[in-house]
Amino acid sequence: MSNNSFKLTRERRGLGFDMKKVLLAGATGYLGSYIAKTLDQNTYELRVITRSPKKLKKLGIDIGDMFQAELTSTEAIKGCCNGIDTVISTVGITRQKDGLTYLDVDYQANLNLLNEAREAGVRKFIYVSVLNGEKMRHLKICEAKERFVEHLEKSGLEYCVIRPNGFFSDMSEIYAMALKGNVYLFGSGEQKANPIHGEDLAAVCVDAIELPDQEIKVGGPDTLTYNEIAEIAFEVIGKKPKITRIPDWVRVIILKFLRTFTNSKFYGPIEFFMTVTAIDMVAPEYGTHRLRDHFETLNQSDIG
Repeated sequence: MSNNSFKLTRERRGLGFDMKKVLLAGATGYLGSYIAKTLDQNTYELRVITRSPKKLKKLGIDIGDMFQAELTSTEAIKGCCNGIDTVISTVGITRQKDGLTYLDVDYQANLNLLNEAREAGVRKFIYVSVLNGEKMRHLKICEAKERFVEHLEKSGLEYCVIRPNGFFSDMSEIYAMALKGNVYLFGSGEQKANPIHGEDLAAVCVDAIELPDQEIKVGGPDTLTYNEIAEIAFEVIGKKPKITRIPDWVRVIILKFLRTFTNSKFYGPIEFFMTVTAIDMVAPEYGTHRLRDHFETLNQSDIG
């Protein structure tokens, strides 16, 4: 993967190459909404599968070809892939709700869509997972995602698994702690990451329609330690940095406690966040959006 590859893909679109019809699943999520807008800007024919047309409109996404259905229902999605060349799925749950689990959504809902895509003769399936997901299958969310990836790899379709290392929206948790006056980090805080903005990641997902890559690992343009991320948040807010570093053994005990005394619906998101912030999550740098600018936007919103 390279910035040049993405540039060439965009140039091909501008030279009159056949436009393909794309089905997007997960358009109401953080990343999905950016992908919908990027696809529209690149003149792809777009169909969106959603259970909430009202939420799409609230996000400013106006799609003429809309397929309203629950992906967890095999009957409801029949025919959704008819006439489609490429499927892009960002379907997954961050905080489990409606009684659904990671296996229900991140795995089974995507598998339902994949089966429908195969039945309809779809050419390519693009799926957004997570960096190092295959190495973190002890986490409930990663186990569900990687089980689906295994099916995708054996599906016989062209495919691409996009592996971002984290979104700017995830880093909003650190900004929120800074706003309250203290950022809590596990270990030394020297673990590195380069999270990516949704708009930059959307460009990667759309360009994957034409690229031959079966896997793309990608992060944002700034590789920072969590100490540095916290310091940037404090600078933007205008407060003196106060960072509390919690010994890693405390994190391990907390996770064991949560796994023992709570269910996966509660501890799943916490387990994921506490794990990825305690290790290096660095991917090839891409994009133009800076994390500082994201914090500035959050700050302006707070001031306003």
